[in-house]
Amino acid sequence: MRLLFALLILGSVHFYVWTRLVRSPRLPRPAFIALTVLVIAMWISIPVTISSRVWAPTLGGTLGWVSLSWLALVGLLFVMLAVVDIPRLLARVGTRLVRGKQPPPTPEAMSRRTFLARVGAGTAVTVASASVARGMTVARGVHEVVDVEVRLAKLPKALDGFSIVQLSDLHVGLTIDRVFVQRVVDLTNDLKPDLIALTGDFVDGKVENLRDEIAPLANLRAKHGVFAVTGNHEYYSGVDPWIAEISRLGARYLRNDLVAIGEPGAAFDLSGVDDHGAHSYRGHGEDLAKATAKRNPDHALVLLAHQPRQVRRASKFGVDLQLSGHTHGGQIWPWHYAVKLQQHGMLAGRYQHGNTQLYVTRGCGYWGPPVRLLAPLEITRVILRSA
Repeated sequence: MRLLFALLILGSVHFYVWTRLVRSPRLPRPAFIALTVLVIAMWISIPVTISSRVWAPTLGGTLGWVSLSWLALVGLLFVMLAVVDIPRLLARVGTRLVRGKQPPPTPEAMSRRTFLARVGAGTAVTVASASVARGMTVARGVHEVVDVEVRLAKLPKALDGFSIVQLSDLHVGLTIDRVFVQRVVDLTNDLKPDLIALTGDFVDGKVENLRDEIAPLANLRAKHGVFAVTGNHEYYSGVDPWIAEISRLGARYLRNDLVAIGEPGAAFDLSGVDDHGAHSYRGHGEDLAKATAKRNPDHALVLLAHQPRQVRRASKFGVDLQLSGHTHGGQIWPWHYAVKLQQHGMLAGRYQHGNTQLYVTRGCGYWGPPVRLLAPLEITRVILRSA
């Protein structure tokens, strides 16, 4: 049912874009037929690409570069055209209500409308295509290392300057491969972190298909180790096998668990919880009471939680700092407004919820379209400071 609903929404978006860019401009018949067939084929290619992760991963990786880039393009076109059409539709309705039914347009008016439709279609396609091209170079470009200094009242002076490199939302799968993963690992190791935190959504596919692609994670190096929590996409991809595989590569999962980092007398507590939606899977689910039960009240408490909105509950358990991802900083403008709404206004950067500080990284990969528009790739280095 969910898949059918998604296909209907996707089909409606394609129909609207086709109407505005192919039918309304009254293109010559050969162009009309060719573009209509293209739109239909590209619409069908999207679910084929996504489903092929299971039955033909290699094919899916190849198709992904075309169909998922098209998805970004048609999404931008939909927004651009709707921004123009909605005010125009409201104006027409208002005019009809005030003046009543209008006479049919003259041939001159129809000709003018066709000309304007063609100009508008050409402009929209040009701007959207340039935006997607730019977004693809950003998605496959250089990671920005973002330094975030966080003061914690209970952090001992001996740990002032302690660095946590946070990696999130790598989404190894259709178009993110071993080469990309190795680049992230190399950049991370170059920062010489004290600790590495993996805050979920590292894979999009089955272990047997992506084991080689994700393998460079075994080379991550940090003085105090590599710690991980689950994201929602691990659950979509087979969570228990992935926990086992990424653990085999050297990460320690904190599943509603806590560990002291440092030495006796100079330590802080690091805790982690399952993803926000993990309760839908047997044996999984966020449990902050359990995750914080062993905390030392004299220690600062840092929590790893995939989704920013989990901070609303975390703040009730005395968490000093929460590190999250999930949002990709919106990934493709202007769809970031929807992501921001879903996460209660927490999209990227620093936030404060009660006594809990929150940092949301934009992530070091991307999901779906290999496009990041106004949301660059990010590797986050959190530097803890004593008060």
